[in-house]
Amino acid sequence: VQLQASGGGLVQAGGSLRLSCTASGSTFSRLTMGWFRQAPGKEREIAAAIHRSGGSTYYADSVKGRFTISRDNAKKTVYLQMNSLKPEDTAEYFCAADPIILSAPIYTAANEYDYWGQGTLVTVSS
Repeated sequence: VQLQASGGGLVQAGGSLRLSCTASGSTFSRLTMGWFRQAPGKEREIAAAIHRSGGSTYYADSVKGRFTISRDNAKKTVYLQMNSLKPEDTAEYFCAADPIILSAPIYTAANEYDYWGQGTLVTVSS
């Protein structure tokens, strides 16, 4: 599985961005997808994830109510809609894929995810 992320950029506080991550291969529907972020000098942390079924999602407390994760299996793409952006959202954002079985929950630790895309930089100015 190869993942290609896009959509980062520079935005003012209060603005919006939508990140996209497109996967190669034929197993996208079997993948739980996550968006992680890493700010300079900080550890990588999960922002949001969506179960392979599409039936459940996870959001970090810091983004809850502002970010929305979604997926389009036909396009093999996962999205992260980011609204009401804050300077503290500035980070490199990575999409990741976890090939779990259908009954497994969403995992939030980075080491649970087997496949990673390149990062896309989001910069929020105050």
